[in-house]
Amino acid sequence: MSEFLVYKWRYYIGYGLLGIGLVLILVFISNFVPGGLSNAEMQSVVKSASVTYKDFWSVNAINLPYHLFQHICFAILGVSLFSIKLPSVILGFLTAVGLVLLLRQWFKPGIAILTSLIAITTSQFLFLAQYGTPDILFLFWPIWIIYIASLITNSQRYRKTLVALFFVLAALSLYTPLSVYILLVVSGSILIHPHLRFVIKQLPLTRIIAGVVVLLLLIAPLGIAIIKNPNIGLTLLGIPNNWPDLIANINSIAIQFFGFVNMSKGTVITPFFGFGSILIILLGAYFVIKTRITAKNYVVIIWILILIPIIVLNPNYIAITFLALVMLLATGLDGLLSHWYKLFPNNPYARIGGLIPVVILVLILVSSGANRYIYGYLYDPNIVPNFSVDLRLIPKHTKTIVVTRNELAFYRVVAEYNKPMVISNNSSGDSFLATRSAKSDFRGYMIDRIICSSRKDDSNRFYVYKKVSG
Repeated sequence: MSEFLVYKWRYYIGYGLLGIGLVLILVFISNFVPGGLSNAEMQSVVKSASVTYKDFWSVNAINLPYHLFQHICFAILGVSLFSIKLPSVILGFLTAVGLVLLLRQWFKPGIAILTSLIAITTSQFLFLAQYGTPDILFLFWPIWIIYIASLITNSQRYRKTLVALFFVLAALSLYTPLSVYILLVVSGSILIHPHLRFVIKQLPLTRIIAGVVVLLLLIAPLGIAIIKNPNIGLTLLGIPNNWPDLIANINSIAIQFFGFVNMSKGTVITPFFGFGSILIILLGAYFVIKTRITAKNYVVIIWILILIPIIVLNPNYIAITFLALVMLLATGLDGLLSHWYKLFPNNPYARIGGLIPVVILVLILVSSGANRYIYGYLYDPNIVPNFSVDLRLIPKHTKTIVVTRNELAFYRVVAEYNKPMVISNNSSGDSFLATRSAKSDFRGYMIDRIICSSRKDDSNRFYVYKKVSG
């Protein structure tokens, strides 16, 4: 079998198809599923537009790297559904690439491909990879920080460059809530595991000092922001301003992980993973506890132990658990196949026979994950109304848009980056466009046209008013 050309290149073909499929999926979902903007995305637009170089040191520093990236996209492409989601799409692609590389570093290539397929087709990943808010960073930072740390400990090549890159990623990640804990995971693993301690001792002290200096320079705006507003520091640590209802939080977490019969609410489809994936994750947790002496299992165990109290206090940050769950998923698949192969070490037919149901299982999990995402965000009555398609419905030659006070900030950003439009609370000119919320009996004007969406409810989105002659 090894003589066939396709067999020799099987992993490259697999990763290539995975990459092409991922690009196509991200382009599709960024434009069509869910095809609209949530309130959180609109708030992200307003915050990103407010990031300017003149008052760079006075802006709210939480997730500043993402908002700066989104600001650049607006400056180049204007404000549209595509440009709002583009930063998350790019970071989502890089997250998927990092996940594949990390899984390949820690597991066999076959396990890495199978696990990656399941992970990147979950509704959670697909949603965050097109969601125009900084939430994708909950996946991006842990994956790349742990991957770079793994390369430093397992490879001699480019170690100096990797150390510098690690400090840059560590510094930028500190702008995102809870990212400090992934750095604690890496530090704790180094202190506990003897091999990791040995590797760190081999690094030149000058390189570490230089890295620390770079880190301090990059987080300087964050430090100034925390001094001005200490609540920013509490937010980054995941500490709520008021003591939460722990029972309600635990119930919320249980629904997000195991709520297979509960209706989804808000903007996120629950549960986090499908039923089949959860079973494999639980199996992976058993294998991790059983073989906890390895460095990778140290990282997973410490990561989970740190996350449990943080997530109980802040269920809204549950996306931070994605990497830990994917690692357990990969461990479960690896353990499942390894135990089957041990039963038939010399029987090729039995080994292939055991692989076939696993592949079928993975295909089912992949298709079910993609279907849950697509159909959920297109047809779920509890999900779809939370996304507005209004930005796509604005006529090209609109000169004036009348909005409510709550809509004013977002539409001013749209007008600033797209074309010269007047955004106002009052009627003016010969004609103007009014949002659904701003619809009123404007004296001297009559409704000339109603612009509707394809939604079943509340489809009347804009009203075109024209001045009454005479």
